[in-house]
Amino acid sequence: MAEMVLLSDAAVVETPVTDCQEALIDLRTVGVLRLDDRLADPDGAYAHVRLSVVDRLVTAQTLLPSGLRLLIVECYRPMCLQRQYFDAHKERLRTIQPGRDDDWYHRRASRYISPPEVAPHVAGAAVDLTLCTADGTEIWMGTQVNDTDSEACHTDSANVSAEAARHRRILGDALTSVGMVNYPTEWWHWSYGDRYWAHVTGAASARYGPVESVPVPAGR
Repeated sequence: MAEMVLLSDAAVVETPVTDCQEALIDLRTVGVLRLDDRLADPDGAYAHVRLSVVDRLVTAQTLLPSGLRLLIVECYRPMCLQRQYFDAHKERLRTIQPGRDDDWYHRRASRYISPPEVAPHVAGAAVDLTLCTADGTEIWMGTQVNDTDSEACHTDSANVSAEAARHRRILGDALTSVGMVNYPTEWWHWSYGDRYWAHVTGAASARYGPVESVPVPAGR
């Protein structure tokens, strides 16, 4: 089996970026998509994503079986928050697996938290999402979103029930059909236009680079 390509790998890090300057859209204004507020922040950053990603999410939802909908958990993430998450995970690894060099911790951390400089969320290119019923009841996918305590979070993990695996395939089929790519250690993480997407699809460059901040609403 080929070794998994991580966000910290040189093939991803060295992918050039030609940012198309596409706008970040607030999904709270897109009525056909359902947002979960578990990671909501005061500025609403979590709800923002690039326009072409919005189009793909809307289309993907139409490809789901009757009675199922996408449930968006987190989109854009400010650079400072991404750095905080990544550094905290590296320190956790140092505590539970001491004695390694910094390169090992950097690579190991990138299995579940992207290095800030290449993070798809920082580019407004990624969404963490799951499935729910029409009334908003979350569907069981084998783990909770962002639960990385075991390798059951890997998209193709054999350590989940047949029902959860089927739900993951339903989600993956819809998102793959619209050109999005999955980070294989996290069944919930899908992106379009970032460096990882460019690497997976063979694109010459990424469409989106880091975004400094979300748009400030008029009147603020």
